[in-house]
Amino acid sequence: MDAGMNDVLIVGAGPVGAVCALALRQQGVVARVLEAQPADARADTRILALSHGSRLILDRLGVWDTIADVTPITRIHISQRGALGATRLDAEEINVPALGYVLPYAALTLALKQALADARIDVDYGVTVERIEPGAASAALHTVDGRALTASLVVVADGGRGDAAPAPKFERDYNQMAVVCEVWTELPHANRAYERFTPQGPAALLPKGDHYALVWTASTADAQRIAALSDDEFLAALYRHVGGRQGLFLRASPRKTFPLRLAYTGSEAADRVVRIGNAAQILHPVSGQGFNIGLRDAWELANLCGDTARGEIGNAAMLAAYARGRRLDVLGGLGFTDFLVRMFSNDIAPLRHTRGLGLMALEVLPPLKTFVARRMIFGARG
Repeated sequence: MDAGMNDVLIVGAGPVGAVCALALRQQGVVARVLEAQPADARADTRILALSHGSRLILDRLGVWDTIADVTPITRIHISQRGALGATRLDAEEINVPALGYVLPYAALTLALKQALADARIDVDYGVTVERIEPGAASAALHTVDGRALTASLVVVADGGRGDAAPAPKFERDYNQMAVVCEVWTELPHANRAYERFTPQGPAALLPKGDHYALVWTASTADAQRIAALSDDEFLAALYRHVGGRQGLFLRASPRKTFPLRLAYTGSEAADRVVRIGNAAQILHPVSGQGFNIGLRDAWELANLCGDTARGEIGNAAMLAAYARGRRLDVLGGLGFTDFLVRMFSNDIAPLRHTRGLGLMALEVLPPLKTFVARRMIFGARG
């Protein structure tokens, strides 16, 4: 690592940081990536749901065809428990090959890591950033081992885990946790996903291989109790919770839980520093928007850098343009997911009927369904 001036320094080599670095390389902008985890860190076991819009980004970077274990979602059935109203989204109706894709986080990171190596992008593993000092002409980045680097632009894509992360501008604790695991059903999934809204929170079944990935949202206390159930008790509780459209639940993998919240830190797009992905915003997993918004952050920032003269990359005018360009998509995604959680996670009778009418309206009004679906797939610009 040298102390010379860099065009762009990216903090975080996860998917959002890696996509940003690869997209910058396509634009002819040199980026260097710093990652706190060692190169041989244990693989993350999470499951991701990528929109078709995110697939297009990865395709343009030449990464998509190298990712293993991808399952397309061609149909989604959306309903609420104990009340009327349901709607069905179909990829053919939206004129896309799939509404989304389910894949292991580890498979995506492995493909991106190889793409970074193939593109000869410098990635320094095991380097923890202690602090970042914004400045009018450049930003200075200091590591815990005492080294300092400067850059025209520092992109923070560390998921908000760094010690230098500012306090969120606003946040909401939903007092909910997600219980996640994989489940096997009596009937084949035929690439259909299910989103089931309940007063305790949404539950999603996402096709993965020959079975499902489950995300079951509940209050913190209930989630911990659910995760601790024996396999037989868990499968019976899941059947009662989401119904039997896929027949019986036959088997489940060990359960894990994750706390859920909304946090908006903002891009902090000023003084040569910009935050993207979960470093800028954290969303509830309902409708699967958060990770996809982060990839769009990376893609649009890289394209803007490519459209900016090298000497002006990272200046106040460029970062103000980035913040303006991302505001509608990011705040739209935050508002949409927060609305869904608060609107559906209750058992208030008037709201229950209103929700049912809304789902029925989506089902009987194809233009409205297409409008909503395309914004879930491609973001606020549709």
